[in-house]
Amino acid sequence: MNAQHGRSSSATDRPSHGTPSGTSVFLGMPAPADPLHWGPSFPDAARRELGNEQLRRNLGHATATIRAKRAAVVGEVPDWEALRDAGSALKTQVMDNLPELLEELERNVTARGGVVHWARDAAEANRIVTDLVRAKDTDEVVKVKSMATQEIGLNEALEAGGIHATETDLAELIVQLADDMPSHILVPAIHRNRAEIREIFLSRMGDAPPDLTDVPRELAMAARAHLRRKFLSAKVAVSGANFGVAETGTLSVVESEGNGRMCLTLPETLITVMGIEKLIPRFTDLEVFLQLLPRSSTGERMNPYTSMWTGVTPGDGPQEFHLVLLDNGRTNVLADEVGRSALHCIRCSACLNVCPVYERVGGHAYGSVYPGPIGAILTPQLTGETSDLPYASTLCGACYDVCPVKIDIPSILVDLRAREVEAGAAGKGWGAAMKAAATVMSDGGRFGRAARLARVGRVLGGRDRVISRLPGPGAAWTNSRDLPVPPKQTFRDWWAGHEKEER
Repeated sequence: MNAQHGRSSSATDRPSHGTPSGTSVFLGMPAPADPLHWGPSFPDAARRELGNEQLRRNLGHATATIRAKRAAVVGEVPDWEALRDAGSALKTQVMDNLPELLEELERNVTARGGVVHWARDAAEANRIVTDLVRAKDTDEVVKVKSMATQEIGLNEALEAGGIHATETDLAELIVQLADDMPSHILVPAIHRNRAEIREIFLSRMGDAPPDLTDVPRELAMAARAHLRRKFLSAKVAVSGANFGVAETGTLSVVESEGNGRMCLTLPETLITVMGIEKLIPRFTDLEVFLQLLPRSSTGERMNPYTSMWTGVTPGDGPQEFHLVLLDNGRTNVLADEVGRSALHCIRCSACLNVCPVYERVGGHAYGSVYPGPIGAILTPQLTGETSDLPYASTLCGACYDVCPVKIDIPSILVDLRAREVEAGAAGKGWGAAMKAAATVMSDGGRFGRAARLARVGRVLGGRDRVISRLPGPGAAWTNSRDLPVPPKQTFRDWWAGHEKEER
Protein backbone atom coordinates (compact mmCIF):
# COMPACT_ATOMS: atom_id res chain seq x y z
CA MET A 1 0.00 0.00 0.00
CA ASN A 2 1.10 3.51 -0.66
CA ALA A 3 2.08 6.69 1.01
CA GLN A 4 -1.27 8.43 0.65
CA HIS A 5 -2.66 5.70 2.77
CA GLY A 6 -2.12 2.19 1.61
CA ARG A 7 -3.24 0.81 -1.70
CA SER A 8 -3.91 -2.82 -2.33
CA SER A 9 -4.02 -4.68 -5.60
CA SER A 10 -7.01 -6.37 -7.17
CA ALA A 11 -7.29 -9.98 -8.26
CA THR A 12 -10.75 -10.15 -9.80
CA ASP A 13 -11.78 -12.63 -12.47
CA ARG A 14 -12.47 -10.28 -15.37
CA PRO A 15 -11.39 -11.72 -18.73
CA SER A 16 -8.12 -10.43 -20.12
CA HIS A 17 -8.25 -7.48 -22.50
CA GLY A 18 -5.25 -8.72 -24.42
CA THR A 19 -3.87 -5.19 -24.30
CA PRO A 20 -0.58 -4.73 -26.18
CA SER A 21 2.47 -4.11 -24.04
CA GLY A 22 3.23 -0.43 -23.56
CA THR A 23 -0.30 0.85 -24.12
CA SER A 24 -2.94 2.09 -21.73
CA VAL A 25 -5.77 -0.35 -21.18
CA PHE A 26 -8.36 2.41 -20.99
CA LEU A 27 -7.32 4.74 -23.79
CA GLY A 28 -5.31 2.53 -26.12
CA MET A 29 -2.48 5.06 -26.07
CA PRO A 30 0.67 5.71 -24.04
CA ALA A 31 0.03 6.66 -20.42
CA PRO A 32 -0.55 10.44 -20.18
CA ALA A 33 2.25 12.81 -19.29
CA ASP A 34 -0.10 15.00 -17.23
CA PRO A 35 -1.86 12.68 -14.77
CA LEU A 36 -3.58 15.55 -12.98
CA HIS A 37 -5.84 16.25 -15.97
CA TRP A 38 -6.01 14.07 -19.06
CA GLY A 39 -8.28 12.15 -21.38
CA PRO A 40 -11.71 12.86 -22.88
CA SER A 41 -14.50 14.73 -21.11
CA PHE A 42 -16.21 12.95 -18.25
CA PRO A 43 -19.50 12.36 -20.16
CA ASP A 44 -17.65 10.73 -23.06
CA ALA A 45 -15.40 8.65 -20.81
CA ALA A 46 -18.30 7.64 -18.55
CA ARG A 47 -20.37 6.51 -21.52
CA ARG A 48 -17.50 4.27 -22.62
CA GLU A 49 -16.97 2.78 -19.16
CA LEU A 50 -20.68 2.17 -18.64
CA GLY A 51 -20.50 -0.32 -21.50
CA ASN A 52 -18.04 -2.48 -19.55
CA GLU A 53 -20.38 -4.68 -17.53
CA GLN A 54 -17.55 -6.69 -15.97
CA LEU A 55 -15.91 -3.53 -14.70
CA ARG A 56 -19.19 -2.48 -13.10
CA ARG A 57 -19.50 -5.86 -11.39
CA ASN A 58 -15.89 -5.63 -10.16
CA LEU A 59 -16.43 -2.14 -8.81
CA GLY A 60 -19.75 -3.01 -7.22
CA HIS A 61 -18.27 -6.00 -5.40
CA ALA A 62 -15.10 -4.20 -4.29
CA THR A 63 -16.77 -1.03 -3.04
CA ALA A 64 -19.49 -2.99 -1.23
CA THR A 65 -16.83 -5.07 0.54
CA ILE A 66 -14.85 -2.01 1.62
CA ARG A 67 -18.02 -0.21 2.77
CA ALA A 68 -18.99 -3.16 4.95
CA LYS A 69 -15.53 -3.38 6.52
CA ARG A 70 -15.49 0.35 7.20
CA ALA A 71 -18.97 0.29 8.76
CA ALA A 72 -17.96 -2.55 11.08
CA VAL A 73 -14.84 -0.89 12.50
CA VAL A 74 -16.41 2.58 12.66
CA GLY A 75 -19.33 1.10 14.60
CA GLU A 76 -16.90 -0.03 17.29
CA VAL A 77 -15.86 3.54 18.12
CA PRO A 78 -18.33 5.26 20.46
CA ASP A 79 -16.84 8.71 19.86
CA TRP A 80 -16.51 8.43 16.06
CA GLU A 81 -18.40 11.66 15.39
CA ALA A 82 -16.28 13.48 17.95
CA LEU A 83 -13.17 12.17 16.18
CA ARG A 84 -14.51 13.47 12.87
CA ASP A 85 -15.15 16.86 14.47
CA ALA A 86 -11.62 16.89 15.86
CA GLY A 87 -10.11 15.98 12.50
CA SER A 88 -12.10 18.69 10.76
CA ALA A 89 -11.15 21.29 13.37
CA LEU A 90 -7.45 20.39 13.11
CA LYS A 91 -7.46 20.69 9.33
CA THR A 92 -9.27 24.03 9.58
CA GLN A 93 -6.61 25.21 12.02
CA VAL A 94 -3.90 24.18 9.55
CA MET A 95 -5.52 26.09 6.68
CA ASP A 96 -5.93 29.18 8.86
CA ASN A 97 -2.25 29.14 9.87
CA LEU A 98 -0.58 27.43 6.93
CA PRO A 99 2.27 29.94 6.27
CA GLU A 100 3.39 29.95 9.89
CA LEU A 101 3.12 26.16 10.22
CA LEU A 102 5.14 25.60 7.05
CA GLU A 103 7.91 27.83 8.34
CA GLU A 104 7.84 25.96 11.65
CA LEU A 105 8.11 22.66 9.81
CA GLU A 106 11.06 23.95 7.77
CA ARG A 107 12.90 25.10 10.91
CA ASN A 108 12.47 21.76 12.64
CA VAL A 109 13.39 19.63 9.62
CA THR A 110 16.51 21.74 9.06
CA ALA A 111 17.47 21.64 12.74
CA ARG A 112 17.43 17.84 12.58
CA GLY A 113 19.70 17.54 9.56
CA GLY A 114 17.17 17.62 6.72
CA VAL A 115 17.07 19.99 3.73
CA VAL A 116 13.80 21.69 2.71
CA HIS A 117 13.02 22.70 -0.88
CA TRP A 118 10.02 24.78 -1.99
CA ALA A 119 8.33 23.92 -5.30
CA ARG A 120 5.77 26.28 -6.81
CA ASP A 121 4.57 23.86 -9.45
CA ALA A 122 5.08 20.40 -10.95
CA ALA A 123 7.94 21.46 -13.20
CA GLU A 124 9.91 22.93 -10.31
CA ALA A 125 9.30 19.91 -8.09
CA ASN A 126 10.36 17.51 -10.83
CA ARG A 127 13.52 19.52 -11.51
CA ILE A 128 14.46 19.54 -7.82
CA VAL A 129 14.03 15.78 -7.45
CA THR A 130 15.80 15.00 -10.73
CA ASP A 131 18.80 17.17 -9.76
CA LEU A 132 19.00 15.54 -6.33
CA VAL A 133 19.03 12.05 -7.82
CA ARG A 134 21.63 12.98 -10.44
CA ALA A 135 23.86 14.37 -7.69
CA LYS A 136 24.01 10.89 -6.15
CA ASP A 137 25.41 9.43 -9.40
CA THR A 138 22.61 6.90 -9.88
CA ASP A 139 20.07 6.26 -12.59
CA GLU A 140 17.55 4.32 -10.50
CA VAL A 141 15.30 5.08 -7.53
CA VAL A 142 12.71 3.14 -5.55
CA LYS A 143 9.44 4.82 -4.69
CA VAL A 144 6.87 4.68 -1.97
CA LYS A 145 3.75 5.45 -3.96
CA SER A 146 2.33 8.89 -3.32
CA MET A 147 -0.51 10.84 -4.86
CA ALA A 148 1.62 13.98 -4.87
CA THR A 149 4.35 12.48 -7.04
CA GLN A 150 1.73 11.02 -9.33
CA GLU A 151 0.03 14.40 -9.55
CA ILE A 152 3.20 16.05 -10.87
CA GLY A 153 4.15 13.18 -13.21
CA LEU A 154 7.43 12.58 -11.40
CA ASN A 155 8.07 9.14 -12.89
CA GLU A 156 7.81 10.51 -16.41
CA ALA A 157 10.05 13.46 -15.55
CA LEU A 158 12.68 11.16 -14.06
CA GLU A 159 12.51 8.89 -17.10
CA ALA A 160 13.10 11.89 -19.36
CA GLY A 161 16.21 12.58 -17.30
CA GLY A 162 17.55 9.05 -17.73
CA ILE A 163 16.42 7.88 -14.28
CA HIS A 164 14.12 4.89 -13.79
CA ALA A 165 11.73 4.97 -10.85
CA THR A 166 10.43 1.62 -9.59
CA GLU A 167 7.07 1.61 -7.85
CA THR A 168 7.26 -0.69 -4.84
CA ASP A 169 3.58 -0.83 -3.94
CA LEU A 170 2.32 -4.09 -5.48
CA ALA A 171 -0.71 -2.58 -7.19
CA GLU A 172 1.26 0.42 -8.40
CA LEU A 173 3.96 -1.89 -9.74
CA ILE A 174 1.26 -3.69 -11.74
CA VAL A 175 -0.04 -0.40 -13.09
CA GLN A 176 3.47 0.84 -13.89
CA LEU A 177 4.53 -2.32 -15.71
CA ALA A 178 1.37 -2.16 -17.83
CA ASP A 179 1.89 1.54 -18.71
CA ASP A 180 -1.55 2.02 -17.22
CA MET A 181 -3.07 4.54 -14.83
CA PRO A 182 -4.59 3.89 -11.37
CA SER A 183 -8.37 3.77 -11.14
CA HIS A 184 -8.87 4.14 -7.37
CA ILE A 185 -7.10 5.98 -4.57
CA LEU A 186 -6.96 2.85 -2.40
CA VAL A 187 -7.17 0.00 -4.95
CA PRO A 188 -5.46 1.33 -8.09
CA ALA A 189 -5.42 -2.00 -9.94
CA ILE A 190 -9.08 -2.76 -9.33
CA HIS A 191 -9.63 -2.97 -13.10
CA ARG A 192 -7.05 -5.76 -13.53
CA ASN A 193 -7.62 -9.45 -12.84
CA ARG A 194 -5.04 -12.00 -11.82
CA ALA A 195 -4.76 -13.52 -15.31
CA GLU A 196 -3.88 -10.10 -16.68
CA ILE A 197 -1.41 -9.53 -13.85
CA ARG A 198 0.35 -12.80 -14.68
CA GLU A 199 0.68 -11.77 -18.33
CA ILE A 200 2.00 -8.36 -17.30
CA PHE A 201 4.62 -9.90 -15.03
CA LEU A 202 5.73 -12.41 -17.66
CA SER A 203 6.03 -9.85 -20.43
CA ARG A 204 7.31 -6.82 -18.51
CA MET A 205 9.05 -8.06 -15.34
CA GLY A 206 12.31 -9.54 -16.63
CA ASP A 207 13.01 -11.77 -13.62
CA ALA A 208 9.53 -13.28 -13.35
CA PRO A 209 9.60 -17.12 -13.10
CA PRO A 210 8.75 -18.63 -16.51
CA ASP A 211 6.32 -21.09 -14.89
CA LEU A 212 4.46 -18.33 -13.01
CA THR A 213 0.76 -19.05 -12.51
CA ASP A 214 -2.08 -16.66 -11.68
CA VAL A 215 -2.35 -17.87 -8.08
CA PRO A 216 -2.32 -14.66 -5.98
CA ARG A 217 0.36 -15.91 -3.58
CA GLU A 218 2.69 -16.79 -6.46
CA LEU A 219 2.13 -13.40 -8.06
CA ALA A 220 2.88 -11.64 -4.78
CA MET A 221 6.04 -13.73 -4.20
CA ALA A 222 7.30 -12.98 -7.72
CA ALA A 223 6.83 -9.27 -7.12
CA ARG A 224 8.49 -9.57 -3.71
CA ALA A 225 11.60 -11.22 -5.14
CA HIS A 226 11.76 -8.62 -7.93
CA LEU A 227 11.42 -5.71 -5.51
CA ARG A 228 13.80 -7.12 -2.91
CA ARG A 229 16.66 -6.82 -5.40
CA LYS A 230 15.65 -3.22 -6.05
CA PHE A 231 15.53 -2.38 -2.35
CA LEU A 232 19.00 -3.79 -1.71
CA SER A 233 20.66 -1.94 -4.59
CA ALA A 234 18.92 1.43 -4.56
CA LYS A 235 20.90 4.43 -3.34
CA VAL A 236 17.93 6.83 -3.43
CA ALA A 237 14.28 6.49 -2.44
CA VAL A 238 11.39 8.85 -3.14
CA SER A 239 8.32 8.97 -0.94
CA GLY A 240 5.22 10.96 -0.29
CA ALA A 241 3.87 11.72 3.17
CA ASN A 242 0.54 11.27 4.86
CA PHE A 243 1.38 13.80 7.55
CA GLY A 244 4.06 16.34 8.34
CA VAL A 245 4.27 17.50 11.96
CA ALA A 246 5.18 21.19 12.22
CA GLU A 247 6.06 20.97 15.91
CA THR A 248 8.81 18.36 15.50
CA GLY A 249 9.65 18.20 11.78
CA THR A 250 8.47 14.57 11.73
CA LEU A 251 7.14 12.98 8.53
CA SER A 252 4.85 9.96 8.53
CA VAL A 253 3.85 7.32 5.99
CA VAL A 254 1.18 4.70 6.66
CA GLU A 255 0.90 1.53 4.57
CA SER A 256 0.00 -2.14 4.68
CA GLU A 257 2.66 -4.04 2.73
CA GLY A 258 5.98 -3.03 4.30
CA ASN A 259 7.39 -1.77 1.02
CA GLY A 260 7.35 1.74 2.41
CA ARG A 261 9.39 0.69 5.43
CA MET A 262 12.03 -0.80 3.10
CA CYS A 263 12.25 2.41 1.06
CA LEU A 264 12.41 4.62 4.13
CA THR A 265 15.20 2.75 5.87
CA LEU A 266 17.57 1.08 3.36
CA PRO A 267 18.67 3.73 0.80
CA GLU A 268 21.39 6.27 1.55
CA THR A 269 19.23 9.21 0.49
CA LEU A 270 15.50 9.83 1.01
CA ILE A 271 13.54 12.47 -0.91
CA THR A 272 9.99 13.19 0.25
CA VAL A 273 7.51 15.16 -1.86
CA MET A 274 4.68 16.50 0.30
CA GLY A 275 1.73 18.68 -0.61
CA ILE A 276 1.75 21.73 1.64
CA GLU A 277 -1.71 20.88 2.98
CA LYS A 278 -0.54 17.62 4.61
CA LEU A 279 0.61 19.45 7.74
CA ILE A 280 -0.66 18.91 11.24
CA PRO A 281 0.33 21.29 14.06
CA ARG A 282 1.44 18.95 16.87
CA PHE A 283 2.76 15.43 17.26
CA THR A 284 -0.16 14.55 19.54
CA ASP A 285 -2.56 15.36 16.67
CA LEU A 286 -1.49 12.11 15.03
CA GLU A 287 -3.65 10.38 17.64
CA VAL A 288 -6.76 11.66 15.87
CA PHE A 289 -5.74 10.94 12.29
CA LEU A 290 -4.25 7.51 12.96
CA GLN A 291 -7.71 6.47 14.17
CA LEU A 292 -9.65 8.15 11.37
CA LEU A 293 -7.52 7.11 8.40
CA PRO A 294 -7.26 3.30 8.61
CA ARG A 295 -10.91 2.86 9.53
CA SER A 296 -12.06 5.10 6.68
CA SER A 297 -9.79 3.63 4.03
CA THR A 298 -9.05 -0.09 4.47
CA GLY A 299 -11.57 -0.82 7.21
CA GLU A 300 -8.76 -1.63 9.65
CA ARG A 301 -8.44 -0.57 13.27
CA MET A 302 -4.84 0.48 12.73
CA ASN A 303 -2.25 0.54 9.97
CA PRO A 304 0.02 -2.52 9.74
CA TYR A 305 2.99 -0.20 9.10
CA THR A 306 3.20 3.35 10.44
CA SER A 307 6.63 4.84 9.69
CA MET A 308 7.89 8.11 11.14
CA TRP A 309 11.21 9.85 10.68
CA THR A 310 12.62 13.14 11.85
CA GLY A 311 15.54 14.53 9.87
CA VAL A 312 18.69 12.38 9.87
CA THR A 313 19.87 10.00 12.61
CA PRO A 314 23.59 9.14 12.38
CA GLY A 315 24.10 5.46 11.65
CA ASP A 316 20.37 4.70 11.36
CA GLY A 317 18.45 4.92 8.08
CA PRO A 318 19.12 7.35 5.21
CA GLN A 319 21.98 9.73 5.97
CA GLU A 320 20.63 12.42 3.67
CA PHE A 321 17.04 13.65 3.77
CA HIS A 322 15.35 16.17 1.46
CA LEU A 323 11.78 17.44 1.85
CA VAL A 324 10.14 19.02 -1.20
CA LEU A 325 7.11 21.13 -0.22
CA LEU A 326 4.72 21.20 -3.17
CA ASP A 327 2.26 23.98 -3.96
CA ASN A 328 1.07 23.22 -7.54
CA GLY A 329 -2.17 25.20 -7.23
CA ARG A 330 -2.82 24.63 -3.55
CA THR A 331 -2.42 28.27 -2.51
CA ASN A 332 -5.08 29.18 -5.08
CA VAL A 333 -7.42 26.64 -3.50
CA LEU A 334 -6.52 27.97 -0.07
CA ALA A 335 -7.65 31.44 -1.13
CA ASP A 336 -11.12 30.11 -1.99
CA GLU A 337 -13.42 30.42 1.02
CA VAL A 338 -15.80 27.74 -0.25
CA GLY A 339 -13.44 25.32 -1.96
CA ARG A 340 -10.52 25.42 0.44
CA SER A 341 -11.87 22.60 2.59
CA ALA A 342 -10.99 20.23 -0.28
CA LEU A 343 -7.44 20.60 1.06
CA HIS A 344 -8.56 18.88 4.27
CA CYS A 345 -8.58 15.55 2.40
CA ILE A 346 -6.43 12.79 3.92
CA ARG A 347 -6.79 10.52 0.83
CA CYS A 348 -8.77 7.75 2.51
CA SER A 349 -11.03 7.05 -0.52
CA ALA A 350 -14.17 6.60 1.62
CA CYS A 351 -16.07 8.99 -0.66
CA LEU A 352 -15.28 6.85 -3.72
CA ASN A 353 -16.59 3.72 -2.08
CA VAL A 354 -20.04 5.19 -1.40
CA CYS A 355 -20.43 7.21 -4.60
CA PRO A 356 -23.03 5.73 -7.00
CA VAL A 357 -21.38 7.50 -9.94
CA TYR A 358 -17.89 6.18 -9.23
CA GLU A 359 -19.25 2.68 -8.62
CA ARG A 360 -20.69 2.60 -12.13
CA VAL A 361 -18.00 4.30 -14.21
CA GLY A 362 -14.76 3.71 -12.29
CA GLY A 363 -11.77 5.97 -11.81
CA HIS A 364 -10.48 6.28 -15.38
CA ALA A 365 -13.61 8.16 -16.44
CA TYR A 366 -12.55 11.12 -14.28
CA GLY A 367 -9.41 11.70 -16.36
CA SER A 368 -7.39 12.63 -13.27
CA VAL A 369 -5.08 11.12 -10.70
CA TYR A 370 -7.80 12.11 -8.21
CA PRO A 371 -11.01 10.22 -9.10
CA GLY A 372 -14.38 10.11 -7.41
CA PRO A 373 -16.12 12.87 -5.43
CA ILE A 374 -12.91 14.33 -4.00
CA GLY A 375 -11.42 14.45 -7.48
CA ALA A 376 -14.53 16.19 -8.80
CA ILE A 377 -13.84 19.14 -6.48
CA LEU A 378 -10.06 19.02 -6.14
CA THR A 379 -8.94 18.61 -9.77
CA PRO A 380 -10.80 21.65 -11.18
CA GLN A 381 -9.48 23.81 -8.35
CA LEU A 382 -5.87 22.68 -8.69
CA THR A 383 -5.86 23.16 -12.46
CA GLY A 384 -7.92 26.37 -12.42
CA GLU A 385 -9.63 25.20 -15.62
CA THR A 386 -13.28 24.82 -16.54
CA SER A 387 -14.40 21.24 -16.04
CA ASP A 388 -17.41 18.98 -16.25
CA LEU A 389 -16.24 16.98 -13.20
CA PRO A 390 -18.46 18.90 -10.74
CA TYR A 391 -21.42 17.39 -12.62
CA ALA A 392 -20.15 13.84 -11.99
CA SER A 393 -22.36 13.50 -8.94
CA THR A 394 -25.94 12.83 -7.89
CA LEU A 395 -25.51 15.18 -4.90
CA CYS A 396 -26.83 12.38 -2.67
CA GLY A 397 -24.56 13.49 0.18
CA ALA A 398 -23.16 10.06 1.01
CA CYS A 399 -19.61 11.34 0.50
CA TYR A 400 -20.05 13.92 3.25
CA ASP A 401 -21.55 11.33 5.60
CA VAL A 402 -18.44 9.11 5.42
CA CYS A 403 -15.70 11.72 5.09
CA PRO A 404 -13.49 11.39 8.20
CA VAL A 405 -12.75 15.14 8.23
CA LYS A 406 -16.27 16.23 7.23
CA ILE A 407 -15.52 17.86 3.87
CA ASP A 408 -18.84 19.14 2.56
CA ILE A 409 -18.27 17.84 -0.95
CA PRO A 410 -21.88 18.33 -2.17
CA SER A 411 -21.85 22.04 -1.29
CA ILE A 412 -18.52 22.55 -3.06
CA LEU A 413 -19.85 20.71 -6.10
CA VAL A 414 -22.86 23.02 -6.27
CA ASP A 415 -20.62 26.07 -5.92
CA LEU A 416 -18.31 24.87 -8.70
CA ARG A 417 -21.31 24.18 -10.94
CA ALA A 418 -22.55 27.71 -10.36
CA ARG A 419 -19.17 29.09 -11.38
CA GLU A 420 -19.20 27.02 -14.56
CA VAL A 421 -22.60 28.46 -15.44
CA GLU A 422 -21.54 32.02 -14.66
CA ALA A 423 -18.46 31.56 -16.82
CA GLY A 424 -20.63 30.44 -19.71
CA ALA A 425 -19.03 27.01 -19.75
CA ALA A 426 -22.33 25.19 -19.44
CA GLY A 427 -23.27 25.84 -23.08
CA LYS A 428 -25.06 28.54 -25.01
CA GLY A 429 -28.51 27.05 -24.55
CA TRP A 430 -28.26 26.77 -20.78
CA GLY A 431 -29.52 30.26 -20.02
CA ALA A 432 -32.46 29.94 -22.40
CA ALA A 433 -33.37 26.56 -20.94
CA MET A 434 -33.35 27.92 -17.39
CA LYS A 435 -35.49 30.92 -18.39
CA ALA A 436 -38.01 28.59 -20.01
CA ALA A 437 -38.06 26.39 -16.90
CA ALA A 438 -38.52 29.43 -14.66
CA THR A 439 -41.46 30.60 -16.78
CA VAL A 440 -43.18 27.22 -16.47
CA MET A 441 -42.44 26.61 -12.80
CA SER A 442 -43.32 30.09 -11.55
CA ASP A 443 -47.00 29.64 -12.37
CA GLY A 444 -49.13 26.77 -11.04
CA GLY A 445 -51.39 26.63 -14.05
CA ARG A 446 -48.53 26.57 -16.53
CA PHE A 447 -46.74 23.91 -14.50
CA GLY A 448 -49.86 21.70 -14.39
CA ARG A 449 -50.41 21.96 -18.14
CA ALA A 450 -46.76 21.17 -18.80
CA ALA A 451 -46.93 18.09 -16.56
CA ARG A 452 -50.00 16.79 -18.46
CA LEU A 453 -48.31 17.52 -21.78
CA ALA A 454 -45.24 15.55 -20.68
CA ARG A 455 -47.35 12.38 -20.67
CA VAL A 456 -46.93 12.35 -24.45
CA GLY A 457 -43.34 11.30 -23.77
CA ARG A 458 -44.57 7.83 -22.79
CA VAL A 459 -44.47 6.87 -26.47
CA LEU A 460 -40.66 7.24 -26.39
CA GLY A 461 -40.26 4.51 -23.79
CA GLY A 462 -39.76 0.84 -24.52
CA ARG A 463 -41.07 -2.20 -22.73
CA ASP A 464 -38.86 -1.37 -19.78
CA ARG A 465 -40.60 2.04 -19.53
CA VAL A 466 -37.27 3.83 -19.89
CA ILE A 467 -36.42 6.58 -22.38
CA SER A 468 -32.87 5.98 -23.58
CA ARG A 469 -32.68 8.78 -26.15
CA LEU A 470 -34.50 12.09 -26.35
CA PRO A 471 -34.60 14.21 -29.51
CA GLY A 472 -33.07 17.69 -29.82
CA PRO A 473 -31.66 19.39 -26.72
CA GLY A 474 -33.01 16.59 -24.55
CA ALA A 475 -30.29 14.34 -25.94
CA ALA A 476 -27.82 16.09 -23.62
CA TRP A 477 -29.61 14.36 -20.73
CA THR A 478 -30.04 10.89 -22.23
CA ASN A 479 -26.50 10.78 -23.58
CA SER A 480 -25.30 9.97 -20.08
CA ARG A 481 -28.38 8.68 -18.24
CA ASP A 482 -31.75 7.02 -18.82
CA LEU A 483 -35.05 8.78 -18.17
CA PRO A 484 -38.10 7.00 -16.76
CA VAL A 485 -41.26 7.50 -18.79
CA PRO A 486 -43.73 10.05 -17.40
CA PRO A 487 -46.54 8.53 -15.29
CA LYS A 488 -49.99 8.03 -16.81
CA GLN A 489 -51.43 10.41 -14.25
CA THR A 490 -49.81 13.50 -12.75
CA PHE A 491 -49.77 14.01 -8.99
CA ARG A 492 -52.00 17.08 -9.36
CA ASP A 493 -54.63 15.09 -11.27
CA TRP A 494 -54.45 12.27 -8.73
CA TRP A 495 -54.86 14.74 -5.87
CA ALA A 496 -57.82 16.43 -7.50
CA GLY A 497 -59.55 13.06 -7.94
CA HIS A 498 -58.65 12.05 -4.38
CA GLU A 499 -60.25 15.20 -2.99
CA LYS A 500 -63.44 14.53 -4.92
CA GLU A 501 -63.64 11.01 -3.46
CA GLU A 502 -63.17 12.40 0.05
CA ARG A 503 -66.10 14.74 -0.42
